[in-house]
Amino acid sequence: MTAMTSARKSATTSASQEPQGRRADRRGQRMVIALGGNALGSTPQEQLELIAATAASIVDLIGEGHEVIVTHGNGPQVGMLKVATDYSAQRGGGTPAVPFPECSAMSQGYIGYHLQQAMENELSRRGIDTPCASVITQTVVAADDPAFEHLSKPVGAFYTEEEAARLMGETGHEYVEDAGRGWRRVVASPHPKRIVESGVIQDLVSRGAVVISSGGGGVPVIEGSRGLEGVAAVIDKDRCAAVIADQVDADALVILTAVEQVALDFNTPRQRNLSSLTSAQAREYIAAGQFAPGSMLPKVESCLQFVEGHPRRRAIITSLARAKEALGGTTGTVLTA
Repeated sequence: MTAMTSARKSATTSASQEPQGRRADRRGQRMVIALGGNALGSTPQEQLELIAATAASIVDLIGEGHEVIVTHGNGPQVGMLKVATDYSAQRGGGTPAVPFPECSAMSQGYIGYHLQQAMENELSRRGIDTPCASVITQTVVAADDPAFEHLSKPVGAFYTEEEAARLMGETGHEYVEDAGRGWRRVVASPHPKRIVESGVIQDLVSRGAVVISSGGGGVPVIEGSRGLEGVAAVIDKDRCAAVIADQVDADALVILTAVEQVALDFNTPRQRNLSSLTSAQAREYIAAGQFAPGSMLPKVESCLQFVEGHPRRRAIITSLARAKEALGGTTGTVLTA
């Protein structure tokens, strides 16, 4: 029997015996790890190659006894799926255009498949009996979120101005010119309110599984008259990670990005890296415009959202390669209340 098979059998056996709540025999912490775009590729083949290294870094943490929930971005992947289905539909042949929420779910599935496979292989190689599972996740947003009145997130294929005008007339969707590269559809970027499947995720983690969830911020849904309804939107993955970390009562939120530490006066001769931040300091630096809106700002704000009012919690921003060291306190930027 392989280690992987043994892991699945062990998890199945213990699932019926373990009570709800955190496992008493865990030595480490419960943490949500938010993977940055540098951990994934732009194509399926590139993704498979990069994810092997990503899995090794995550398994380092699992091997130390931590309970791990992984979330990730999906920008290139959901865009690839949307462009492909739109292209096919526009050229006839009976292929339907796939709506944006469904493309989001599809990207969660295939990225989750790659991540769980890579982690299962790495866990098996190290002889660690820990199962992995991907959960297709829905994220509730407010139907009256101001973001739906001020669309800001370009997605999908590029078009000429004439093509965009035609598509706006045919579909009612809004298109904008995107940095001189052409016209693209633009959708809302609302703030996440809650994760629908958080109870399932918490139960799986409590029973010893590594869970991959909320990919790309989850599928955005609103609570309508008929229940949950998918909407065309993009949710910031780090803000979503903070929500899920709160709902599963995590000890730590770990946001992995391209840099090792948060910096002041970034990319200037005056740059100073920060090893720690209190929530008060973080708000002071935000007010001073120290963090770029499309880059570090949502990461710092997500960390604030997670730690404020919770003295035992900590949030860490660092690179994938230094995640283990950051948790050990030797690098990264640690944000606390």
